Amino acid sequence: MNIDLTDTTSGRINAALVRARRAAGTPAVGMVLTLVIVTDEAHHYDAVKAASEASTEHPARILAVIKRPGRSPRKRAAARLDAEVRVAGESGTGETVLLRLHGELADHAHSVVLPLLLPDAPVVVWWPEEPPPHPADDLLGALAQRRITDASTAEDPVAALGVRANAYSPGDTDLAWTRVTPWRSVLAAALDQKPDAVIRRATVEGEGQNPSVELLGMWLAERLSVPVERATSDGPGITAVRLATEDGEICLDRADGTLATLGVPGQPDRGVALHRRMTAELIAEELRRLDPDEAYAHAVRFGVGRLRVPAGKGAALAGASSQETSGSASGGSTTDGAPGGAPRSAAKSAAGSGAGRRAGGGAS
Repeated sequence: MNIDLTDTTSGRINAALVRARRAAGTPAVGMVLTLVIVTDEAHHYDAVKAASEASTEHPARILAVIKRPGRSPRKRAAARLDAEVRVAGESGTGETVLLRLHGELADHAHSVVLPLLLPDAPVVVWWPEEPPPHPADDLLGALAQRRITDASTAEDPVAALGVRANAYSPGDTDLAWTRVTPWRSVLAAALDQKPDAVIRRATVEGEGQNPSVELLGMWLAERLSVPVERATSDGPGITAVRLATEDGEICLDRADGTLATLGVPGQPDRGVALHRRMTAELIAEELRRLDPDEAYAHAVRFGVGRLRVPAGKGAALAGASSQETSGSASGGSTTDGAPGGAPRSAAKSAAGSGAGRRAGGGAS
């Protein structure tokens, strides 16, 4: 059921939601959170579609904030709120409200959103495209327990990781990090099978300027305290991770973006499903947990500049992007990506890695 409201108010939108629920035969509010999407006309369709699909797992009230400040001085000075209320049908198991903020009202989105939040329910804010420099300090971000960004949509995705590191606050996360959850889970499980193995170095292969490749490399470097080399491949996404041990190489290789091969010394190779996930699956994963993601915080703060880049490869990664992100690394920065370069046992890497808490199918 769709209800269009022109030049309306938050109170009228709340009343329309009640009418729509009664008309659909579901007067009770069974939603568990409010998901606020801050986007524009060009990208709102895909974002709302992904959120609606994720709401089948997490029933939510979806508020899509579409800012239309206007180009002329007359339109920028005007203020109007138009809304489209959707209940059932395309809205999954929850409710969807498209809020179009015209003129000066575009600068006061929080005042429109606040009365529409579900009472006593968590709030998640998602910026599918360009987020504010400091999401936690944004007026909408301040309303939320979790704030989701996506570095892969930035003009310079690798440099965006440095911005995320400098602006990090508990509750922040990024879909570039969500995409590596299955890789972290498989690697942690492989290391658990060889708890006494000593990791000497690691290599992460993937597309250039792919933030998920960088985050996976930073996670390995931070957890294992070993040099991590960043190698560029044709993709798609992450293509391989190689961990050099005293007994041989642990290799997780995925060349086609769907099926990976896991090789562990002394064991036969086996296939692992690592398909590249859609945005709806990524959002659904992030909505499963609303506490701060400490593993992401440690990884993004490690700094891209501390990963090794082979000579002649990934020159763009070693340029301005790494210079910006290197300043966000915690502790003393070293070019080999590991403080002191001391190898660490596999048991230490698997324990407390955070991968097990966020296991799921799929990959970047």
